[in-house]
Amino acid sequence: MPMARFLTLADVAEELSISVAQARTLVRTGELPAIQVGGRGMWRVEAVVLEDYIQRQYAKTRSAVAGGQELSD
Repeated sequence: MPMARFLTLADVAEELSISVAQARTLVRTGELPAIQVGGRGMWRVEAVVLEDYIQRQYAKTRSAVAGGQELSD
């Protein structure tokens, strides 16, 4: 079965191991680009956009580590 092009916020939350509320915050702040679809304005995130977000977070972490910044959990 091919991977879905669009993910729900619940899918995003599961993929990132965060709450749906945290995923919604990422979308609302613009940190994670998404679109609203349907009459009730349900949020959808393209799978490739989520992957790009994850790669940006890895780069941000590498930069912080290289700069000697302490990381917290």
